[in-house]
Amino acid sequence: MIELQGLTKKYGDFTAVDGLDLTIQTGEFFGLLGPNGAGKTTTISMLSTVLLPTAGEIRIDGKKLDRKASAEKRKLSVITQEYSMRQDMTMDEVMEYQGRLYYMPKKEIREKSAQLLEFAGLDQFRHRVVRHLSGGMKRKLMICRALMTEPEILLLDEPTAGMDAISRRQMWNLLRQLHGQGITILLTTHYIDEAQSLCERVALIDHGKLDIVDTPDHLIDGLGAFAVDETAGDTLQSRYFHEREEAIRYLTAAENASLRNTTLEDVFVERIGRRIDQK
Repeated sequence: MIELQGLTKKYGDFTAVDGLDLTIQTGEFFGLLGPNGAGKTTTISMLSTVLLPTAGEIRIDGKKLDRKASAEKRKLSVITQEYSMRQDMTMDEVMEYQGRLYYMPKKEIREKSAQLLEFAGLDQFRHRVVRHLSGGMKRKLMICRALMTEPEILLLDEPTAGMDAISRRQMWNLLRQLHGQGITILLTTHYIDEAQSLCERVALIDHGKLDIVDTPDHLIDGLGAFAVDETAGDTLQSRYFHEREEAIRYLTAAENASLRNTTLEDVFVERIGRRIDQK
């Protein structure tokens, strides 16, 4: 279990994360959503101990996490937004290097590398150097590398950023398989459809503060499961309804309107008050 208790990070007068209280259950697939600058990456950086909190603390299974807590740190693996791998290494060399960092025996490194690369569908490319991999393949390799130490918790910061639609769906399937193995996953993403598809619960944050925590379905139901999009000139306005019949009655009286199911992105926009790609 991950517990954030009053977690705060300040840079001078600027507060990036502001008193975050959050509990993520063991084995949960949890999404952390917010616009650019909301504090998502800063939170991940504190969880990985790259950054130290200004105030508050993080607990892993009841024990405080800090840079000296090696047992708790070993439970975590983080996949960052950046491709943090040497471009002249092959996949096998990337995996071997990771294993050596953790003093794994050579035989175990070879066996684990083969198992993970096959699991991710990368085994046929294992001798290809990183610079010649597609973006999706690099992301998968980063996950394989993170799994070398058999972590209990995966921290994923924008894991599908820059991927095409097919690669994103392949990554989703990979993450679902990992979650099915009981790994706790904390995901940050700008793709709200990704969080709706993958996450059991999500937290919306803005300006470093927690807005709400709930399941995607409950958040959507709270807004209204049916949306009517109405166009007036250059403006698109959405209205939300709890009952389909009510939405249809409104639709029949409106001009230039269409009916659809409400999404988690609608909830995000309504609560946070700005589009996900707005800075």
